Parts: sequence; C-alpha cells; structure tokens
Amino acid sequence: MVSLSTWCRYIAHKLEYSVSLSWKNYKGGQITDREVGDVVWKNFFRGRMTYLHWNNGEEMTPTIAGNGATLLVRKLPTADPTRVFVGDVVVLKDPEKPDNHLVRRLAAIEGYEMVSADEKDEPFTLEKDQCWVVAENEKLKAKEANDSRTFGPVQMTNIVGRVIYCLRTAVDHGRVQNSHFGMRKDTPVLEVELDVDEMAKNHKA
Repeated sequence: MVSLSTWCRYIAHKLEYSVSLSWKNYKGGQITDREVGDVVWKNFFRGRMTYLHWNNGEEMTPTIAGNGATLLVRKLPTADPTRVFVGDVVVLKDPEKPDNHLVRRLAAIEGYEMVSADEKDEPFTLEKDQCWVVAENEKLKAKEANDSRTFGPVQMTNIVGRVIYCLRTAVDHGRVQNSHFGMRKDTPVLEVELDVDEMAKNHKA
C-alpha cells in the first residue's frame, strides 16, 4: 500500500516530468504554444515516468548481470546537474552508434578535472553540459568497456534515463544503487510504478 505522502511526492514529480517533456517538445518545434497545456495534462494523466530496458553485456557486472537483465528506467526528458547526479547508473545514447543505448555509471560532470592514469595524458576539465561515464566491470580492458575512456566526454543530452531497478531473474531482483540524491528523488516513482510481475513477463533470459 502506497502512503498518501508518497502519492503526493509522486504527483509532484509527475507534474514536473510532464511540464519538462512538453517544454522540450515545444522548443523542438514538435508542438505549438496552443498545444502545450493539452500535452502537459495528456502526459500527466496517461504517461508513465518509467520504461523497461533490456541490457545484455559484461560491462556493468556486478551491478547488472552479464547474462542479461531487465531494467526499470526513470525517464529524464532533460538531463542536467539538477536531475542526474554523479554516482547514478544511466541509460544514454551510444555516442558512436546513436541508434544504440548504453548503460553506464555517471562518474563526473561539468567542472570536474579529469586526470589520466597515463602520465603522458594532460589533465583536462569537463566543459559545460559534458559528462564522463564508465563501465564497472574491472576485469575488462578500457577498449572492451566501451566507455568515456575510449570515446571521451559525452553530452548530458545523450542521457535518456536513470536505472532504478534491476531484475536478473524472477527471484533475483532489487533496487539499483544510485547517488543519494537520485535514490531519494526516485523513491516515490519506484513505489508507485514498480511492477515486478510485469518485468518478469518481459524478461528475455
């Protein structure tokens, strides 16, 4: 049973999400100024703030099983330092293959100084709207991990969502460890929209 306070927080998050998504569509020329209000309420009443994403690969082991996992992802219409945080597991567009999506840990954002383990590389600072994402499997070499160590900084706009729950099997599932701020923001969304049975039905393994 979801408490009243959780429902209130969820509604506030959903309204913010609906406004952000509608504003993004308006700025992108997909809707007119007359349609903004209608789209806000349409997203609020009909839309969900999460979607399911199938992830397969060794890059995020042990956080996400290498033999595949169904992930519950919170949508982020606008990814910026007030909505996504260092330490979050995110879904982002592959900078080298835009039709593909990667799941990686957000390790740094704009303003962070990046220092390489290789002394030959000069330190540099991430510029505005840039971020650095990494795979977590320490057994993989940098080239195999396919993260910022190979393709460099990524635009924050490439981030489409934050992974909030992981189902490895019908009996092995749980919340994903994100930043303190991310987990606090996602708690009401998780309590209202998490459906483990639905995730199990869509599980490919």
